[in-house]
Amino acid sequence: MAKLIAFLVVATLLSLIVAKIWQRLGRQRREAFIESYPYRKFLDQRLTARRPELSPAQREQVFSGLRDYFHLCSTAGRRMVAMPSQVVDDAWHEFILFTRQYDQFCRHAFGHFLHHTPAEAMPSPTAASSGIKRAWRLACAREGIDPRRPQRLPRLFAMDAALLISGGFIYQLIAWPPAAMAQSVPASAPAT
Repeated sequence: MAKLIAFLVVATLLSLIVAKIWQRLGRQRREAFIESYPYRKFLDQRLTARRPELSPAQREQVFSGLRDYFHLCSTAGRRMVAMPSQVVDDAWHEFILFTRQYDQFCRHAFGHFLHHTPAEAMPSPTAASSGIKRAWRLACAREGIDPRRPQRLPRLFAMDAALLISGGFIYQLIAWPPAAMAQSVPASAPAT
């Protein structure tokens, strides 16, 4: 009986190890797929028509931003990640119009279809707020930025301002606490 229990424990542990390795390999495969996908092939002409003010180099930045966003979605699993860039959202809209390619991309990249849900259609304002906070944390982690004390904005959050996108989402870093507040000394503090 003791041998049977020992065998079951070992078998269970081995199964867990194999499952973890399989999960890690699947994540690596999905990340590599997202990284190497030929976004320009499907989207360059459509994005040029939608945003004619963008140069080829700027459109390439947008495709890099779309790649970043898809990596964030992959990392988040099935949790919603808000889109922090209008111009990257424009590229995503154009990609969705290639319905078969987009569906196939989603199945390979995420294992499920990634729906596009506008902020207005969120179940609550809290869901939209949670989504942008999640995007911030994941984008900062991806770029090695401290999300609580950032020295710069992640690419997705800086894109619209950098490309001067009309109607874009503009973010700014605000030092906290403000310098005046950080240096103030309470009036009741003893002089040194």
